[in-house]
Amino acid sequence: MATLRELAKLDMAKWQNFNIWRGRLPHWRADDVRYYATFRHKRELTDPERTVLYIKLMRAQRRKFDYLILCVLPEKTEMCFTVNPGPDGEPYELSDVLEKAKRQAGAAIIKRSGERWPPFSGESYDRIIRDEAEFADTWDKILASPVDAELCEDPAEWDTLFVPDAPE
Repeated sequence: MATLRELAKLDMAKWQNFNIWRGRLPHWRADDVRYYATFRHKRELTDPERTVLYIKLMRAQRRKFDYLILCVLPEKTEMCFTVNPGPDGEPYELSDVLEKAKRQAGAAIIKRSGERWPPFSGESYDRIIRDEAEFADTWDKILASPVDAELCEDPAEWDTLFVPDAPE
């Protein structure tokens, strides 16, 4: 029977240019993979604050990221995406893109609210999605999250949920 460490090595072997770096949390990177990322908000965001964050995150769509799903809830933000190559052919560093959007949204929220600090946690949690089953499960959970949180009755009603190619 294989150990968890041996299974992890098998997963890593299938990814190109795999590497790990560590901030407060570990961050795995590889070429041509799908990612899941999330971050908590220090307090619940108001509707206008959610919209500000959503707009800042959406600026990366089709340029730096291809979102497969994105949902900004009052207490957290979750997304699945792929990372696009930059002008030099190297993929954008996803934490740079996410942290920039959080900084810009945080600055706008601070300006409006008069708070001293942005309402987001400092570091985002991200991971490589390993297979189709995990992707389907994660995507379904994100899609259902506004309904599960009793914020709406149908995901299509949630204004800060982005599903590419979804009917309007």
